[in-house]
Amino acid sequence: MSAALPLTALLAQGENGAVRLVAGPADAEWDAVSVEAEEADLPAQSRSGLAILTAAAPRATWQQDAMLRRVRDRGFTGLALPGAADVDRGAVRLAARLGLTLLDVERPVQLARACWMLIEARDALTLTRVRKVAQSFEYAADDLGDLLGHLAANLGLGVALIDGAGVLREAGGHLADALRHRIRFDAWTDAARADGDAAASVRVDSPGRSGLRLVLFGRGLGEAQLQSLIVAAEVAMPAVAARILIDEIAAVNDVAASSGLLRDFVELRGTADTDVERRMAERGWRTGGHHLGFRTVARGRLDPLALLRSISPALSAIDAEAHATTAGRGVSGWLSFAEAPGPDRVERAVGALRDVHLGALRDFAVATGVGSLQSGPEGLAATLDEAGDAARIAADRSATGWFVRVDSLGLEQLLLAWTGNDTFVPAAQSLLAPLADGGGELLTTLSAYLDHESGIAATAAALGLHRNTVMVRIRRVQELLGIDMSDPEARLALHLACRAVLPR
Repeated sequence: MSAALPLTALLAQGENGAVRLVAGPADAEWDAVSVEAEEADLPAQSRSGLAILTAAAPRATWQQDAMLRRVRDRGFTGLALPGAADVDRGAVRLAARLGLTLLDVERPVQLARACWMLIEARDALTLTRVRKVAQSFEYAADDLGDLLGHLAANLGLGVALIDGAGVLREAGGHLADALRHRIRFDAWTDAARADGDAAASVRVDSPGRSGLRLVLFGRGLGEAQLQSLIVAAEVAMPAVAARILIDEIAAVNDVAASSGLLRDFVELRGTADTDVERRMAERGWRTGGHHLGFRTVARGRLDPLALLRSISPALSAIDAEAHATTAGRGVSGWLSFAEAPGPDRVERAVGALRDVHLGALRDFAVATGVGSLQSGPEGLAATLDEAGDAARIAADRSATGWFVRVDSLGLEQLLLAWTGNDTFVPAAQSLLAPLADGGGELLTTLSAYLDHESGIAATAAALGLHRNTVMVRIRRVQELLGIDMSDPEARLALHLACRAVLPR
């Protein structure tokens, strides 16, 4: 025989007659295979051979023990036959003591053919692998993941697409890190082993992506199997590369369509439009319910599609219905809630968006803004606008980690936002909202007080009130807003906010 036959390789072979280990050494290797109908037909002498019998194991315990001893005395270290799994427990223990690997097999002839392929007919093994790869292409694949699934199912092995950073897609099993780290990226094809696992890989020659490898992997593969998988990987690679390109084109077209739809929706400013509503529903974009908008923009050169791809997995992990697409030099999106979320859930959602932003910062120079919680189609348009304005502020705010939330814009942010953009008005409304009760008298009093340079007497005269009334109202304003009115910057911010909110 030209090569040893490891038991692990035989068990890993797809069409092996449904063989399984019953007793004896699990690390056995054989130099020869003998196939006969009965035990008596086996050669008189064998050195480390595997005996395959087509006849079933005897039923009597003493006959089982005698057969095992005779097979071992002939020099065989392995015995495979139907019904071996049902032999007496004493016979199982005897096989282990004799160092005889006992195998149960449903189809002995198929097992014999698998042995022949692994030892003598490597070309036949390779052709079998290639045929299975070709069969995978007979099924229409919806996308790359579907194609990898077809390959894994037909080969009975794991299939993965990897790059230098890790596993991008996989099917039929999990590519262990220890094995992945053994794969060389500088070679056209490569064979790697680690901890009993083996992988055959080939560089993916794709015009759309570089640095990719297609990997076929499994456990216990022998050298012949591994070499045949290298050829199979080379045959499969062009189809995988083509599928990547097709998916890339489809993704670009889909993002372009979604980006245009979001632009059409925002431009409506919440106005009903049957066509836009239909397109939003077809895409699965919720406009009803409650929404929290966000926008991530570039602080330098940026590929928006690459950014969208980078943050999409993290967005999908958020406890809310997440939607996002490219928009200009960045990404816009929103989280939707069917029911009004409580404050704790909103804070968790904002925290999750901050984590998405921090993750994006590792690869991109970006800034992120988050709008306030709004409801309905009009609210969705409003929170997206707020998020855009907040993102523009965030782009100049390294102190906040390039992340700004409209609801948390303080006095300092209000001052910085006073540049004529649309963020100031909602921020000012949010700041002064505690003064809205009581018919607005507190807000009117505060505005007059600031207009008259914080003079109590002048304010009282302007409003026709007693000075004590003005003093009580200003103290109440300070309590509700929690602002130190003696701070010049605080007074200026409040003054600007009053001018933005109150009609003139």
